[in-house]
Amino acid sequence: MANIDKVEEEIYDKVVDLTEYAKRQRWWNRLFGKNSGPVAEKYSVATQIAIGGVSGWCVGYLFQKVGKVAATSVGGGLLLLQIANNTGYIQVDWKRVEKDVNKAKKQLKKGTKQAGPELNTFVDKSTEFVKKNIVVTSGFIGGFLLGLAS
Repeated sequence: MANIDKVEEEIYDKVVDLTEYAKRQRWWNRLFGKNSGPVAEKYSVATQIAIGGVSGWCVGYLFQKVGKVAATSVGGGLLLLQIANNTGYIQVDWKRVEKDVNKAKKQLKKGTKQAGPELNTFVDKSTEFVKKNIVVTSGFIGGFLLGLAS
């Protein structure tokens, strides 16, 4: 019995040291920086993955349900408009629609040449957060995909 406890303790020590080993590797430091963030210092890897996975699953599940309702609403609305158009309840000026769509396309092309500074700072902050909390983020992504599938 004492041998089993000793072996379990050695295995536990090796698993716990895995995060420290990864942090000492050059590729880890180049990719995620010297410090993996405050979350990595407070909780174990298993806890971080569990927190990320559960929160990701909840968000994915809600995203799936809201997405279905939104798609059904938009599709149903378009179907009703098409039925109303075909039965003569409404008349659509297709030339005006085409003109407005082309105008919107031109405005979008002008606007997409340069992204706003607030978008760039948001992307930079998001990238920094993901790098500092890579374990939680990977758990969140896995949970999100499982939530979408359930």
